[in-house]
Amino acid sequence: MGGGKGDGIYSVVPWNWNESPPYKTPVRWHTGNAETDPWEWRIRVLEERKDIAYAKLFFRKSGYITKSWYPYFLATRRGGLGFEDACAEGTVSRFAKRIYDVVAAHGCLPLDAIKHLAGFSREDKSGFDRALTELQMRIFLTMCGRQPKVSRHGEEYGWASTVFCTTERFFGKDVFRKAAGIGVEVAEGKIKGQVLKLNPSADEKKISKFIFGR
Repeated sequence: MGGGKGDGIYSVVPWNWNESPPYKTPVRWHTGNAETDPWEWRIRVLEERKDIAYAKLFFRKSGYITKSWYPYFLATRRGGLGFEDACAEGTVSRFAKRIYDVVAAHGCLPLDAIKHLAGFSREDKSGFDRALTELQMRIFLTMCGRQPKVSRHGEEYGWASTVFCTTERFFGKDVFRKAAGIGVEVAEGKIKGQVLKLNPSADEKKISKFIFGR
């Protein structure tokens, strides 16, 4: 698992916050360099590994969770509930349901196709973005790759579109079976212990938000 040092937990790369910008770090954004550009790391992880999930997971920002830690976050974020259970409880927004239903029906879908198939307009952008983040934070959907955008003439254009799928499809049944046998308090204690091991000065409230996503 990994979070942002700026959010009071920890970072997957070193940062020297005592220096003035640019901070001392190997990170070089938007260069296209697969070794130093975090924008490329997210795709490398999804293409090269089968045991790490990447999505907007912590503080409504992007982060990583390994397969071994995923059951613990499933236990704290979903508490044993599937998507339909959450809908029945009334805790899923209308936009989130539209997004989830179209992704689940097609298996995997790029972002632009989700918007089109689920009937979202440009005026819905802010609501769509919030709902998509909601689904990732609650671990119902996750990123699973990228796909080039193709025009009606069959030509690729612009930036590649992020592809999403359900978390059940991404990691399979074994992870969810393990999560079903972990109580929320046990999962919370396990994650909190790891956070404090990596960052003993982490704030209690921020740890709770990191674990529960709220």
